[in-house]
Amino acid sequence: MNATATPNPQHWLTFQLDGQAYAAPLTQVSEVIRIGEVTPVPGAASDLLGIRHLRGQVVPVLDGRRRLGLPSRDGDSDSVRVVMLNHASHAVGLRVDAVGELLLPGNDAIAPPPPGRAARVDDPVIGVLPWKGGFVALLDVRRLCRLPESDAA
Repeated sequence: MNATATPNPQHWLTFQLDGQAYAAPLTQVSEVIRIGEVTPVPGAASDLLGIRHLRGQVVPVLDGRRRLGLPSRDGDSDSVRVVMLNHASHAVGLRVDAVGELLLPGNDAIAPPPPGRAARVDDPVIGVLPWKGGFVALLDVRRLCRLPESDAA
């Protein structure tokens, strides 16, 4: 089996960012929570909203829109959530516009990312899946959260 070709068949949790559907592997989603209180971190990357305390753990919270180069959103609507993502020993929150549904695509349904995206080393999009007249961009949690490869499972 070639691990670099396409992701294995698994469930994906979809969410919306700027009207586009994205998805993360359900095995790497621990929970979905409300935004809550996020403390800004001076000098942090522009896509880091700050840190949040979650059951005794300090967790960084990324702005999904900024991380993926999408326009910022003014204010938070009732649908805004934080998807808690895990990779190895790391936990990172990702603010999204809304959470969608679960998908279970077959490997044959997943296509490579659009041409030009692969040129970006830190691009977290690893594939696309036709869905509801458009597509869902499938994300690599490690690259999305800028976590080190040495922790790769």
